[in-house]
Amino acid sequence: MHVLISSCSGEKVHTAPAVSDKDSLPFMQAKGISNLISDSGIIRYKIIAENWNIYNTTNPPKWTFLKGLLLEKFDTTFHVEWFVQADTAYCYNQKLWELRGRVVVRNVEGTVFKTEELFWDMSSHEVYSNMYVRIITPEREVEGTRFRSNEQMTRYTFYNSKGSLPFNDAGSASPQDSVVRQGPAKPI
Repeated sequence: MHVLISSCSGEKVHTAPAVSDKDSLPFMQAKGISNLISDSGIIRYKIIAENWNIYNTTNPPKWTFLKGLLLEKFDTTFHVEWFVQADTAYCYNQKLWELRGRVVVRNVEGTVFKTEELFWDMSSHEVYSNMYVRIITPEREVEGTRFRSNEQMTRYTFYNSKGSLPFNDAGSASPQDSVVRQGPAKPI
């Protein structure tokens, strides 16, 4: 009696790398925090959050605020320059913030920005979103998508926008505006 044994050689077994605790567990967890962050020895930010998770072994390293975030930025005299509130927030490499949910920003001029997604790149000092953004000032409301702004949220651009300006009886929106209401067309 003869037994023939054959095997398939050259076949590669495809396996994924093992998932370790480092991949899914935060390095640090904090609950109910109110934290001041300094830059060059000067207090510049205040973070208030219910949960703050720090992952230092992910690529890139990240902070997560899954139960909301309130972030205030101070000027050199400790006055609030602007504040940000979001339902969920992520910070990658301590340079790029991703804010999600009900995101509200108020700048030093009192202008309010509302959106469902906002990115703040601390390296390029820009704030941007591809989602719907609504801006409310005492003089007007502007809304649109594909929004870009400076870090202070004082100079901004929409690439797809619409808005409204209140008009008084004299026909202008405000003394500073150059928009004038046109009367009915006159026949030639």
